[in-house]
Formats: sequence, structure tokens, C-alpha cells
Amino acid sequence: MSLKQRLQKKDILIAPGVYDGLTASLATAAGFEALYLSGAAVAYTRLGRPDIGLTSVTEMTDTMALIADRSELPVIIDADTGFGNALNAQRTMRLYERAGASALQVEDQTYPKRCGHLSDKSLIPAEEMAGKVRAMADARRSDETLIIARTDAIAVEGFQAAIDRAETYLEAGADVLFIEAPQSREQLSDIAQRFEGRVPLLANMVEGGSTPITGADDLEEQGYSIVIFPGGIVRALARTAQDYYQSLHQHGSNRPFADRMFDFNGLNGVIGTADMLAKGVAYDRNET
Repeated sequence: MSLKQRLQKKDILIAPGVYDGLTASLATAAGFEALYLSGAAVAYTRLGRPDIGLTSVTEMTDTMALIADRSELPVIIDADTGFGNALNAQRTMRLYERAGASALQVEDQTYPKRCGHLSDKSLIPAEEMAGKVRAMADARRSDETLIIARTDAIAVEGFQAAIDRAETYLEAGADVLFIEAPQSREQLSDIAQRFEGRVPLLANMVEGGSTPITGADDLEEQGYSIVIFPGGIVRALARTAQDYYQSLHQHGSNRPFADRMFDFNGLNGVIGTADMLAKGVAYDRNET
């Protein structure tokens, strides 16, 4: 089932954040129906840097291709600002689509952008963003590839301006709307009341961010179609990794940490080493 088809269902789609083949495979095994490739998560893990527009379109494309090789689930990918103007956004569409993306999320910040839950953001004119949406629609090879238009206007221009911008992007051809960083449950509900039934809505849950954390059931009841948890896996693994390195440095051994980690065979079981080796042997013997 394509992402476009899945969004025809009433029940909300939960898309956990991933950033490589391992996290994609683990999320797939957990039973999710879609994945979210976060630009912030790639910046955190590949660069060890904050989400301030440092990742490149090629780094994201390469990561998308690795994830598509590991999971058959539809992937929503962070396209930032399209990495430039409308022509850059078209190139981003072509690159991401060829790499296996099912939906591209593009936003109306200036370039380089910054995390939607950081302060001091700035925006491009709404008309320029609408042009990017139209340009991306013209560049996509398949109508099944969705364009998610995100506005960061709440923190910059206010709530009503964000609603107005979202209307403009919807008119330009956005398939999904993402109004970033609502500051209260009331704002979340107001967004849903304005757009429910007209277009799928995406909500973003960031631990410690500007939006109050709420569950998928509550968001579904309000009228949202997708909820993403883009950086949660990185925050969880970073905390675990910090504890692990401190333990190893202190004890000179992994034994005190053994109950919080896979052993060699355990990890190989999770990533399917035995099955892959057996498949290789079968090909070597020309077995069917």
C-alpha cells in the first residue's frame, strides 16, 4: 500500500524517526507502517552537529537510498527548504524520488534553515514557497509521491499568518499540510478544525520542544492524519551511548553494562546475519 493510499484511512499514521539502515530495520520490525527520515537526525548522527542547515541534499539522498535498501515501508523525508530556490527544490524532488522517498516535506524558512523548535527563524515570502510547491509537483515522476508543505510562521509571524500561509500552500498543490510548532493544545485543535476533511494534517512531537506532547490517539481524535516523532530515537540512543562510554571509561570493561546491550550473537540475530549468509551460500551453489 502506498503512502497516498494509506492516508485515505481514518486512523492516524505514526511515523517514527530513523536515520540509517539499522534504525529503519528496527522500526520496521516493530510494526510501524511508515518511516520518517529526519534531517535533524542525520545532522545529529552523521555530523554530530545541530539542525541548522548543515546537511546537504546529497547526504540526505544517500541516506534515503540506504534506508530504502533495508526497508520496504514508505518513507517521508525531510527536504528542508528544497536546498535553495524552486529549481533546487525540483532537483531535490528528482534525487529523493529516485532514492525511494514516498513523500517530501519542504518548509518556508530561509536557507540555511534551523530546527523548527529553535528561535530566531526567518521565512521566505509565501508566494515564493508556493512556487516551490508547484515546481516540485511539476518535477515528480509519480503522483503517488506526496508533497508535504510545512510553515514555520507561528514563531515568526503569528498563528493567523501560519494559517494563511498554509492556505496558500494548499492552493499551490500541497498534498499534506504541516504547521510547525503549535504552542498549545488549543492551537493544535484550531489547525485541525480549519483543515480537517480538506487535506491530511501532520503533527510533530518533539520532546522538550514548543508543542505540548500528546499521544497519537488524541491527535487522531482532533483530526490529524500523521504524527511524526523525528528525533526521539537519537535522543534515546545518545543518552544510552553517553552512559555506555562513561561506564566503559570508568570500568575498563563492558561487563557492568552487559544487561543494557546486545551481545555479538544478539545483534547478529536482530540484523539477520544467519539468513543473509545462508542466502549467499544458496546463490554460490546456484540453488533456487
